[in-house]
Amino acid sequence: MSENKTLADLQKEVDGYINQFEEGYFPPMELLARLTEELGELSREVQHKHGMKKKKDSEMEKKLSDEMGDFFFVLICMANAEGIDLQQSLQDVIHKYNTRDKDRWTKKEEI
Repeated sequence: MSENKTLADLQKEVDGYINQFEEGYFPPMELLARLTEELGELSREVQHKHGMKKKKDSEMEKKLSDEMGDFFFVLICMANAEGIDLQQSLQDVIHKYNTRDKDRWTKKEEI
């Protein structure tokens, strides 16, 4: 469980899991609905932990890491179904932020 895997490794592992079932990947709109559902569950936990709206005593508290994991799993499913390399996508976005937004925020003073 403590093995460090690349994003490509994780995409391949999720692909292996999904492809063992006849149903395979859900259609894009279903994946988007599931992603939205998982984001809502993550949002509920963040709201409980850091926001004003706390859970009722009858509501079970969940770990943020579990909710993020659920969200990330569905995101990987969506990327796989669309043939998207998430590692490349993330690298492209980081490059965009490092160029387009390099002067957007106040930088910390170097020591």
